[in-house]
Amino acid sequence: MVRRPRIERASETDIAFGVLVIASFQPNGVATFRRLHHEIPIHVRLSDFDTAESVMNENEQNWVRRLRSIKANAHLPGNFVHDGYLIHIPHVGYRITPLGLSRRMRGRHDRRPTAGHSVA
Repeated sequence: MVRRPRIERASETDIAFGVLVIASFQPNGVATFRRLHHEIPIHVRLSDFDTAESVMNENEQNWVRRLRSIKANAHLPGNFVHDGYLIHIPHVGYRITPLGLSRRMRGRHDRRPTAGHSVA
């Protein structure tokens, strides 16, 4: 069996934390999709794979799918919407919550569980 080399890429959590950072700097706490498309590459370390054009969606880089996955996976524990760090605003972007601001201040790699959630 031939093993392919692992492609390093930013995770959904990396992208979601970038959303927290960007939203935390906005006076109204909202990071619009337009702003996120522009600023995520500034705040998140993206690999060559992340910045390559998506095979599934022309004119879109691979990391953008993970930005959309934040909303799509909102039903899963560990997701930033599910855990109360972000609120999705349809057709606009995400609003940071007070819990999200606290999470942002703790840092990117903090794995402490939120109220009612455990870390597996």
